[in-house]
Amino acid sequence: MIKLTLNGEDRSVAAADLAALMAEIGLADAVAATALNGEFIPKGRRAAARLQPGDTVDVVAPMQGG
Repeated sequence: MIKLTLNGEDRSVAAADLAALMAEIGLADAVAATALNGEFIPKGRRAAARLQPGDTVDVVAPMQGG
């Protein structure tokens, strides 16, 4: 397990990379922006973005409404 901060909350996750984390939290197919330690990571690079203990991950999905 890797301890990291996900959207401001401390979490322990099994994922080793950002793509696996998105799947683990149920957002693998979601349209969302991701950042790892403040750096934007495009969807195509998520599998190469390895997670380390203490990392900060931000996931932002567009909201609908009006």
